[in-house]
Amino acid sequence: MKIIAFTAGAAQMYCGSCIRDNALAAELKRRGHDVILQPIYTPTLTDEPNVSASNVLFGGISVYLEQHSALFHKTPPLIDQIWDSTWALRAASRRSIPVNPQLLGEMTVSMLRGDAGLQAKEFRKLARWLRSEPAADLMTLPNSLLIGLAPAVRKATGGPVCCTLQGEDLFLEQLAEPYRSESLRLIREAIAEVDGFVAISDYYAAFMREYLRIPAEKMHVVRLGINLDGYDAPPPRRTERFTVGYLARVAPEKGLHLLVESWLHLRRNLSFSAPAALEVAGYLAPEHHAYLAAVQQRMADMDFASEFRYRGVLNRRQKIEFLKSLDVFCLPATYDEPKGLSVLEAMAAGVPAVLPERGAFPDIVERTGGGILVNPDDAPATAEAILSLWRDRTGREELGRRAAQGVAAHYTIQHSAD
Repeated sequence: MKIIAFTAGAAQMYCGSCIRDNALAAELKRRGHDVILQPIYTPTLTDEPNVSASNVLFGGISVYLEQHSALFHKTPPLIDQIWDSTWALRAASRRSIPVNPQLLGEMTVSMLRGDAGLQAKEFRKLARWLRSEPAADLMTLPNSLLIGLAPAVRKATGGPVCCTLQGEDLFLEQLAEPYRSESLRLIREAIAEVDGFVAISDYYAAFMREYLRIPAEKMHVVRLGINLDGYDAPPPRRTERFTVGYLARVAPEKGLHLLVESWLHLRRNLSFSAPAALEVAGYLAPEHHAYLAAVQQRMADMDFASEFRYRGVLNRRQKIEFLKSLDVFCLPATYDEPKGLSVLEAMAAGVPAVLPERGAFPDIVERTGGGILVNPDDAPATAEAILSLWRDRTGREELGRRAAQGVAAHYTIQHSAD
């Protein structure tokens, strides 16, 4: 089967959607399918061998310039090639082009309008590129924010179009009005142009059916899967220090501040005096530097600064080593997280998870048996769950074994490819 799979680059951030798209394309290619993983906006960054194409469509620089000046609607191809080049896009990415949804409302609406928007020139480039490729059996879009591509893709190829759903509601809900309402209207109108939608969890399939008004017969579920290479089960942890870990974007919606409040409750109200540390890793966007600083200051104000460490962004080897060093993983997201990629990675490393009972987390815990669910946004309850795992080392290690076995049984990239 020949598949053209579009994937949206996220500049210099390890993006869960990019990692998922890349891993799935790599597994399908390994099985003998002809897969073109085609980046949009910027080159993709993954922590596994990158199988995406070298060229980028809808280059972020061109899209931005065309949004802000009519001068760039008719620039010649030679000029476009300069700022659509990989080196130019990588250079621009290093300068932290803003991806804050509150600043991108106009561009989101324009892209959803397809060739009637300000990026009409990019849609013509897309059509030319598609016509130059041998006919594909299936074309897939990476999320509903790019559903504006569906009519152009269908017109150029005549083939079926699929759209993956993997967390874009958070972006949409943060758009200022009138861009949020207009974006939702345009997405809902374009649903007829898509043959099928693939959600990355059962929770998200049910949510997006209602949110975007997708007919039931068009909705399918392909659960998130990870590549287990390097995640062989570690020996039982026997260190003196009890380590709780967090791996995600450092942002309010991921709940790092709640984890810190849980830690302080654990230390100050639950008579927990054992040697312990709170280890944090993940991408930190420029707009969230103040957020991390406030979290660190909160720990310092309570005299626990020495127990908090931010590790920064980790590559794959570092990530697996980090996860294997933990006793408990906690991601107290303040919204209904549809994916939970880092949760699966922690469980694959044999680490039990403490998670809020929301989004995709209940399904992950039920299928793997490798975690504890607590009331959402409840720091004391999260602290109690962490304390219970510290007290019961045997139970903790058993949860870790179940976690690793459960991921292997239900959440591998091979399952996604199937």
